[in-house]
Amino acid sequence: MTHWFHRNPLKATAPVSFNYYGVASGPAASKICSDLRSSRARLLELFTDLSCNPEMMKNAADSYFSLLQGFINSLDESTQESKLRYIQNFKWTDTLQGQVPSVTEDEAKEVHRSLKIAAGIFKHLKESHIPKLITPAEKGRDLEARLVDAYIIQCQAEAQEVTIARAIELKHAPGLIAALAYETANFYQKADHTLSSLEPAYSAKWRKYLLLKMCFYTAYAYCYHGQTLLASDKCGEAIRSLQEAEKLYAKAEALCKEYGETKGPGPTVKPSGHLFFRKLGNLVKNTLEKCQRENGFIYFQKVPTEAPQLELKANYGLVEPVPFEFPPTSAHWTPETLAAFDLTKRPKEDSTKPKPEEVVKPVKEPDIKPQKDTGCSIS
Repeated sequence: MTHWFHRNPLKATAPVSFNYYGVASGPAASKICSDLRSSRARLLELFTDLSCNPEMMKNAADSYFSLLQGFINSLDESTQESKLRYIQNFKWTDTLQGQVPSVTEDEAKEVHRSLKIAAGIFKHLKESHIPKLITPAEKGRDLEARLVDAYIIQCQAEAQEVTIARAIELKHAPGLIAALAYETANFYQKADHTLSSLEPAYSAKWRKYLLLKMCFYTAYAYCYHGQTLLASDKCGEAIRSLQEAEKLYAKAEALCKEYGETKGPGPTVKPSGHLFFRKLGNLVKNTLEKCQRENGFIYFQKVPTEAPQLELKANYGLVEPVPFEFPPTSAHWTPETLAAFDLTKRPKEDSTKPKPEEVVKPVKEPDIKPQKDTGCSIS
């Protein structure tokens, strides 16, 4: 899926030492700080480790966040925040303003589940943690509502792409495939609308990707809807539906070219070169020719001037975010451990001296070469 889904750059983060000299006043506190350092380092290493699998990532994230919980929440499970809540600032690069090969069925399921989990994480952060920030997120920054919403919706849309590919492989009813494609196109349209008020210099590339996927899956919906109409002996309407699919597919091809030429964050993927993309062009062409032949020999129906209105609802296969919760606070956090952090001994900052802006180095992402494109087979 690497060369099919658009991705913004991985967020880089400034180093955090968890050295609180004077504040961490005992062995238990020092061990917490040491474990935080090593678990954070391990988690960051996995972001660029090509051998990492979802289980390894989850274990590393749980290890780090279970330790970090003591800096966030009270140990007595009340609504109070930890006394250490504001002891450490974290810095990241900003997504927009800072610096596909075939898969097996098991891999497809893993992609599908991972995207639903990702949507759930974004949703959890939006609802439970971002509102608690001391300083509200600036417009266009990663924690701002429009960007978080766009990430949630895009994760849902891409997970549904896996569902569609699977439905095609299993030769499900054209009506179901059309409905899933239409719902997926609506997701992409909604994500694009969410970003529409952002500065084009930052969002144009991302929006081109969302628009080309919207056109692509709307073309899919009209193509399979045309098959459904033909099966119901509505050949004239089927022809018009296929003509609309042909028009939208051509628009998606043009948007692929525009996307490739648009400057912006993230590596450029090449959807139009993917077999899954090219297959739709052939399917539309062949199905339209079949409908036109049959209309000339059998049905003799008039082709409507207006394309049929798509009012399709998928009765299953729709993606919802998987609910997410942070892991329980590490057992290393006890009242005695917390008491070993003495905030009165924290060094006072000299507010008269301006602090230099810290530069966060970008993440060096692995260069994943495209494998031979054998299609989007997930059977």
